[in-house]
Amino acid sequence: MRENPVRGAVDRLTNSRGRSAQHILVGVGLTLGAVAISALVARLNAPIEDDYEIYSDYEEPVAIAPKPRSRLFANVWPPLFMALTLSGLRIWNAPKSPERTQALTLWGAVQALNAAWMALGPKRLGGQLATAIASVGTAGAYVWRARKVDATAANLVAPYVGWFGVANVVTEALSRRPSQTRIIY
Repeated sequence: MRENPVRGAVDRLTNSRGRSAQHILVGVGLTLGAVAISALVARLNAPIEDDYEIYSDYEEPVAIAPKPRSRLFANVWPPLFMALTLSGLRIWNAPKSPERTQALTLWGAVQALNAAWMALGPKRLGGQLATAIASVGTAGAYVWRARKVDATAANLVAPYVGWFGVANVVTEALSRRPSQTRIIY
């Protein structure tokens, strides 16, 4: 009997051969839910744009345009989070083993640290840096443990680990720049 081509593609993508559709859907719900919670935390803690006006007693008010958000970060994070989500789903669908349980635990810890990192925001640099270091270390441990369960899942997360380190170095470097606050009269 011929295999359903859609199911075959899903099985290859999610490492779910032999798993029920219900098991796959639970995994999709859990992994997407964890990423959605991180995204919600980020959205709720996003910095408010300074779009207020500066007034002078002597001149007309001048509106200050808000700074544009970094397009680089906005374009890189979504694919990395999708890869992290798919990696977690592939581990979820792997056969039960102690290594799988450890990898899933580390994957959950990475998600929790992502949420904490985003919740701290750029105003709390010390806490954000500590969370970032813990996140990179935990993600590295996840890659190491995931490789023993599913090499593809580990390979999906390797760019995330590298980018997270780069993003933190860039964020820290930008925070050290002198303020360029301008008063317009």
